[in-house]
Amino acid sequence: MRRLTAFFSILVSAAAVATPPPAEETPPSVALPPELARVLTDYEDAWSRKDAPALAKLFAEDGWVLQNGAPPAQGRAAIEKAYTGSGGPLALRAFAYRTEGDTGYILGGFARRRGDPDVGKFTLTLKRSGGRWLIVSDMDNGNRPRGAG
Repeated sequence: MRRLTAFFSILVSAAAVATPPPAEETPPSVALPPELARVLTDYEDAWSRKDAPALAKLFAEDGWVLQNGAPPAQGRAAIEKAYTGSGGPLALRAFAYRTEGDTGYILGGFARRRGDPDVGKFTLTLKRSGGRWLIVSDMDNGNRPRGAG
């Protein structure tokens, strides 16, 4: 009987390890201070207009874009080139941020329209220059599982 109990204990333990954890809830949005909210609203505006030069100006001179499925782009000229032809409806929301001195970050999600479920997430690393927050790095990726059509 002990062996049978031990066997079932091992099976239950193995099943617990093999069963993926439940999907996490989407993090709730947080309100950003106005100077950080401006970064997101300016990004949304330029992206919706497919305005690659305006997008590039949101970045530090030596900023980086780390797009999903594309090589890294560094510097405003490369960022403008990377964003040329890209854009459309976009709604950004923050679910975390922090600043300390002249550095900071925003973590968030994006959708095509405000109120729609996030189709992806992003992280913006920021630095303050001349009283204005600029993007040092922008990394994003979709929420679609790998291999999903």
